[in-house]
Amino acid sequence: MGFTETPFQLPVIDIAPYLDPASSNSPEQTAVSKALHEACVRYGFFYLDISKYVDAGEPEELTRLGREFFFLPQSEKDKISISLQDNARGYQRLKENVTNGKSDNHEGIDIYKPVENPDKSKTLWGENQWPTVPAFREKYEQWIEKMRKLGMIVMEAMANGLGLNEDEWKELRSQVENSFWYMRVIGYPPLPNDYDGFSCGAHKDYGCLTLLYADPTRSALQVFVHESGHTDTGVNGLPNKQDGKEGVWINADPIPGCIVCNIGSMWEVWSNGLYKSTLHRVIHKGSNYRIPFFFEPNFDAIVEPLPAAIAQSGGVQVYKPVEYSNFLLSKIKYNFSLETM
Repeated sequence: MGFTETPFQLPVIDIAPYLDPASSNSPEQTAVSKALHEACVRYGFFYLDISKYVDAGEPEELTRLGREFFFLPQSEKDKISISLQDNARGYQRLKENVTNGKSDNHEGIDIYKPVENPDKSKTLWGENQWPTVPAFREKYEQWIEKMRKLGMIVMEAMANGLGLNEDEWKELRSQVENSFWYMRVIGYPPLPNDYDGFSCGAHKDYGCLTLLYADPTRSALQVFVHESGHTDTGVNGLPNKQDGKEGVWINADPIPGCIVCNIGSMWEVWSNGLYKSTLHRVIHKGSNYRIPFFFEPNFDAIVEPLPAAIAQSGGVQVYKPVEYSNFLLSKIKYNFSLETM
C-alpha cells in the first residue's frame, strides 16, 4: 500500500483502506491520503488499485458489450445519435468529437446523470439514449453506481490529504453529493499514421475526477509530466512545456486491477492551484474500448478555493469562484463538430 514509483511512471495507490469503515482514521488511511496528495501535487494523475472493490470480470464484460454495439451497422448506431436528443447524450460517430479544432479518431456513447424535466432543446438537459444490446443498460448502470460511490470515497481521501478539517470536508462533500457525473464508452479504431489529429487530442479534463477503465492497448494514453531538463521535441506540434514548465510525455499503460485517475479543473480551483489539471492525449494504434467515468461537482455547485488550500499556498487566494454549470456548458459547446451544434 502507498505511493510507489519509478522515474517517469505514475504512482500506484491502493484505495483498500478507505473501503473498510472500521479503518476510519487509521495509519493506513493516512498513508493513502498522503500518497494522493503527493500524486496530485506532482502529476495530477495516478493509478488507483481497485482490485478489492470490483471483480476483474466486470469491466471486461462492459467492454464486450461496448464491442457488440460498435460492431453494429452504422444505421443501427445512428438510432441513438446525439442529434436526436440534446447534442450531448447518445452516440457520436467516428470523428464527430472535436478537440483543439480537429476531429478525434474515435466513436463513443455519452451517458449523463438523468435530470428532472428533461428538455432536449437544452444542451445536457435531454434524456439518455441506451443501446438495445441485451444487458447493456443494466450492466452499465451497475458500473455507474460503483464509480459514483468510488468518486465519493476518493474525494474524502483527497480531502484528508489536503488537510481539511471536519467542517471543510462537510462543505466540500455538499458540493459533490449530487454529482453531475457522466460516462463515455469509447471505441478506438487504429489511428492512421497520416491522420491530421489524434485518437483524442491533447486536453485537460474540466471537472473533478476522471476514473478510467483502460483497455489492454499499451502506449495509447499519454500524460505530460513536469520534469526540468527532460523535454521531448514537441512532436506533431504538441508542447514540451505546460504551465510554463518543461516536461515529457509518458505512457500511462494499463495495470491489472487498477484504473487510471486524474483530476480536472475544479480540483485545481479547490486546491488554489496546488493541484494541476494535467495535459493528456490518446494515440491509439490498436482497436479496443475504454470507459472513462467523470465524477463531477453538483451542476449548481459554486467551486472556490478551500481555506486549507489557501493556507498552504501562501495565504493568498489565487483562483476566483466558479459556477460549475456555466463552466461546464462553456466547455461542452466547443467539444463537438459543427454538424452537432
